[in-house]
Amino acid sequence: MTNSPQAYFPDGRPCPDILTEDEAVKYLRLDTIDIKNPGETLRRYRAGGSLRAVQISKAILYPLSELRRFIETLAENNPR
Repeated sequence: MTNSPQAYFPDGRPCPDILTEDEAVKYLRLDTIDIKNPGETLRRYRAGGSLRAVQISKAILYPLSELRRFIETLAENNPR
């Protein structure tokens, strides 16, 4: 694992190294834009292969490093 700077949620709380679906939605700020179901959007990214997650027991969790990679990929491929 690399030593990345500490990440924080919009409310100022530090992010853990692995996030629940609700935490990943907040980290990506999908809950702040006009999306009817941000959790479904997150699952669609995962099903499409652009966002990877891990399953631990019955929980689907999102490594912070993967969320950062996802954002970097979007930024590199976004012409705006």
